[in-house]
Formats: sequence, C-alpha cells, structure tokens
Amino acid sequence: MVACLAAVLSSLSANVTYAQQQTAGPLVNGIPAKTISPNLFGIFFEDISYAADGGLYAELIQNRSFEYTPADRRNWHSLTAWEYLTKGYGYGSLSVETKAPVHPNNPHYVVLNVDDAGQEGVGLVNEGFDGIVIRAGEQYDFSVFTRLLSAQPIPVTVQLRSKKGEIYAETTFTADAKNWKKYSLALTPGKSDDSARLAIVAKTKGILAIDMVSLFPHKTFHGRANGLRSDLSQAIADLQPKFMRFPGGCLVHGDGLDNMYRWKNTIGPVEERKEQRNIWSYHQSTGLGYFEYFQFCEDIGAKPLPVVPAAVSCQNSGGTWVIGGTGQKALPLADMPAYIQEVLDLVEYANGPATSKWGAKRAAAGHPAPFHLEYLAIGNEDKQTPEFRERFKMIYDAVKKKYPNITLIGTSGPGFEGEDFEEGWAFANKYGWQMMDEHYYENPEWFLAHTHRYDQYNRNASKVYIGEYASKGNTLFNAMSEALYMTGLERNGDVVSMASYAPLLARTAHTSWNPNLIYFTGSSVSLTPNYYVQQLFSRNNGDVYYDNVVSFSPADSHTASASCVKDTKTGDVIIKLVNAGDTPVTATASLPPLGARSGMAVITVLSGESKTSTQPVIKTTDFKPGETLNYTLPPYSLSVIRAKTRD
Repeated sequence: MVACLAAVLSSLSANVTYAQQQTAGPLVNGIPAKTISPNLFGIFFEDISYAADGGLYAELIQNRSFEYTPADRRNWHSLTAWEYLTKGYGYGSLSVETKAPVHPNNPHYVVLNVDDAGQEGVGLVNEGFDGIVIRAGEQYDFSVFTRLLSAQPIPVTVQLRSKKGEIYAETTFTADAKNWKKYSLALTPGKSDDSARLAIVAKTKGILAIDMVSLFPHKTFHGRANGLRSDLSQAIADLQPKFMRFPGGCLVHGDGLDNMYRWKNTIGPVEERKEQRNIWSYHQSTGLGYFEYFQFCEDIGAKPLPVVPAAVSCQNSGGTWVIGGTGQKALPLADMPAYIQEVLDLVEYANGPATSKWGAKRAAAGHPAPFHLEYLAIGNEDKQTPEFRERFKMIYDAVKKKYPNITLIGTSGPGFEGEDFEEGWAFANKYGWQMMDEHYYENPEWFLAHTHRYDQYNRNASKVYIGEYASKGNTLFNAMSEALYMTGLERNGDVVSMASYAPLLARTAHTSWNPNLIYFTGSSVSLTPNYYVQQLFSRNNGDVYYDNVVSFSPADSHTASASCVKDTKTGDVIIKLVNAGDTPVTATASLPPLGARSGMAVITVLSGESKTSTQPVIKTTDFKPGETLNYTLPPYSLSVIRAKTRD
C-alpha cells in the first residue's frame, strides 16, 4: 500500500500545485474538523445505452417521427421499428415524404395511400423498444399528427395488440383536417403484455399523412406531460443525489461539429425539436430535452449541472481513436460570438425572469419560476489543443463577466494522468479556473491504492469535480473498492466539491458501455451493489469532516477505511466504515467528543456472501455503541452509523 501510494503521488501532474500538507481545521472538542462540500455526491446522466429514448424518457414508440437514417446505424431507415399492415385483403402503398412536414426540424413523415381497406383496414404497426410494455387497467395516452390528402375524412382505429394480433385495447378517431392536426386519445388494455404492438389502421379508401406517433403511460414520474418513466425515475430519486450532470459526456461535444449537442434544439413543442444521431450509434429524439432535464432535477431535489460543448467536437470524431485521436474540429472564430451568446442564453433560460426572452420560453413550457442554475460545465474530456483552449477561455470569460455567481467547470481529459490531464491542470492553474472535471475508469485495485489521491491537492487552487468514475465491474468487491475511495473523497471534501459515478443507466439488450449503476429492460429495474454504495453515501452526507476519529485493528489493514462527518442541519454524526478485504476488521472510536448521544444511533450494513456477489444484503437496525465504538466490520462490507446529537 505504501509503495502504491508513493507511486500515485509521484505520478500526479507536476502542473498541479500541491500544498505541503492539508489545511488544518479548527479543533472540535480536541478533534480536527473542517468544512466540506454539502453537494459531494450526485449523478451523471448521459444518453448512452438507450438511457433516454427507450429508457428514462417514457415514450413507448420507437422512431415516432420517422427520422431514423443510416447515419444513426448502418441498416436503419425511416421505417425502422415499423411494419406495413395489410391484413384482411386490404392493399395500398406506403411512402416517406418531406414536401410539407409538421415542422422543418422534423422533415420526414409517412403517407398512407389506401386503395382498398379490405376487411381490416390498412395501416402501420410499431414494435416499440424491444416490444411495448403494457399493464392491464393502466391508461396509455396516444397522440398523432395527421393531414388529410384525399377528399373524404378517414376513420382511423388505434389498437394495442399482441404480436399475433390479439387486441388488448382499441379506440378510433376521424382524420378530417387538410392541415396538420394533432389527435389525442386514451387506451386502457385489458391484458398485460411485455411485448405488445401499437397499430394505426385506416378503415376506408383515401390518402393520409401521418407523423409524431406517440404513446406514453399516463402515470409518468410526478405526472409530467412528455414525462419520464416512473420506476427508473424513482430509482434515481431514491439515491437522493445532490446534483445531476447532463446531457453528457461524449454526447455533448459530439461526433463532428454538426453533431454537437445544441440545447436550443431540445426545447419547445416536441414536434419542433431537432432530432439527431447519437454518438453511441443510435438516435436522439430530443424528447428528453433541457426543459425536462431541469424539471427532473427539481423533482428529485438535485442541483442542475448542464454541460455545454467548448466549441470543439470530440477528438475521436470519425473513429479516429483508431489512429490516435486527431479528429477534434473547432468552430470558426467568426462563429464564436453567436455560440457564446447561445451559452449565455442558456443561463437566461434557466434563471431569467419570465419577462426575459429565454425566461419567457421556459415559462411557456410551464415553469415561470427560475430553475436556480448554479453550475455550468464547459467541455468534456476535450483534447488540450490551442484551438480548444482559445475557445474555452472565450466562453469562460464571457459567462463569468455576465453571470459572476455561476460556478464554471473546466475539463482535464479522459484519464487520471497523461498529457491532457497535465496540460488541462496547467491551463487551470494559469487562469485560476473555479473547478476542474476529472474522469477515470479503472480496476478496483486502483481505487484501493489511490484513496489518498487528493490529500495533497492545493486547497487554494481549482476545486475538483470527479464527473465520471467507476471501477470495472458490478460485484460487491467493485462496490467496496469504490466505497473505500469515497471515504477519501469525504476526507478531501474541502477540495473535491462533487463526484458522480458513471454511467448511470443502461438498457440490458443495448449496452454501449459497462459497468453501469442501474440496468433495466422495458419492464424491470436492476440495482447494482455500486448503486447501494452511492445511495448510502449520498443519503448520509455531511458538511463537516472530523479527522482521525476511527482506528482499526489490525492497524496495518490496507483494505479498511473510515470517514466521519456531521450533518449540521440535523446535528447527526455519521461514521462510514468500509472493509474491502476478505477478513473481519475491528473499528474503534470515542463518541462523546463528537457530541453523539449514547444509544441514539442506527446502523445500516451492506454486505454479501462473497466478493463476487451481485445481490448484496442491506440491513438497518438500532445501534447502541456506548461511549466507545468497538465494532467488527464483516468482510466486503460497508457500515454506516448515524448517531443523534440532539432530539
């Protein structure tokens, strides 16, 4: 452990100015104490592994506006996930057109030409995302835009049905408008099915244009229109994250300049939003856009932390990672004033009064009050080129000048060391950026060896946001290695302001990256051991850290660690004890100096049968430690003791 730690400290960038020792805090009853970040543990959401469309975003129709293309995925096209329906001897034709769309941002639509409706009509069937999950007795909200291209109105039947055609729910409307018109209906199936289909069937001869076919469960999270999937949202809310970083990740700077994530394309009526390919080789409907992100943050009590491109694309654009990552492109300097204004407009959208230009757009979406934006990140893992640094500084200076109270976050590349890390920190030190974003995905042994990584960071330099980190796996051992590391983050909570595990979500049949915190299908949510570690730390955060409270026996254990914090809002003292080894370890602490009341505590223990367990056991019980804590940590366990200091 000592050798590993020495290697860690020597490998850290020379461009980061270290303090000779940690800043000493005041003594509280003889115990060293210091103020730490109250927002230390949060979440990072990126639309990767179908985390948005087909995931958190509750839309059940895939390719609802016929905008899929081979640019998204090689074999995709406008009718991917759709089937032309001609049962019952009906016949006609189906085409995809762009002559007169609902909105220029949504150019494609389908024209259904029914020559003969036959016995059952002619139409379209959508398979959803690996099937449409429906539950008996639950309401589903259907909507569609149609435009009548023939003389007579056309009766249209909408059905929820099985793969074999069994009808679970049915309703009808008459398409009678010569201009695009939205129709909204409700469907309540009589049976449950995890692989249902939605059918839209024209019952008479005629020609009908169809677009924006939508199906939402009526019960979205907090009952929001255009809302989020309830069970996934609740699993995220149960983490009690202090902040949420969004919408990426590599998704933000994109695969080329034309693929950068532009926030203005994601607000307003969904039929007017601009869709685009996803850097992870699928599609973004942008139905889950900036308004929905801000609203979700508010609903779960997390501070919003949006990430905007630093006016450069990903250095791996076009797959150039194969030959060394030379694909970064920069917006022309002539375009920078407009782009900087776009970033400034985002702050106004979040925080401006409803009478301001962009605040009015927020109010029109249903939220007159500000979203109280405090943080803004510029760039993500960007290669530290002169072009990047020039544009980053232009954006940073402009935002800081107009909005001095916004905390701005820079980037130090994709790893815990290396050229981009060193140059990124040198850039930060030169100009005094407020906070720097560090990312790393490593083996669990790395996390065990690097628990003291931030002990000697300069307390007077840029603060640290660990925007993405994870050990490479979802076993109990992985989770305990992360827990051990997180005690070091609390110990250094005066310099590490925020940290978020990544990625957050992955649809099991469409994973682009492993590991993830939460896995899901259309009908289930699976929580990992890593999830429960994040939950226990986030739910038991504090804003004051007490040093040297806990001692271990054997004293030379390299797989045991502890942290002790106080939540000044409740007065509770919280001790976290981690054993990432295969033998029990005894922890000892004296509680009276902390003000903890004897017998007024609870303990939550996360443990499992072995280091490879993926289904941990969590138990919370009353705990009576007395004046002296003398507690044995089971192998591969996290124990959280929460003691009262007042009634």
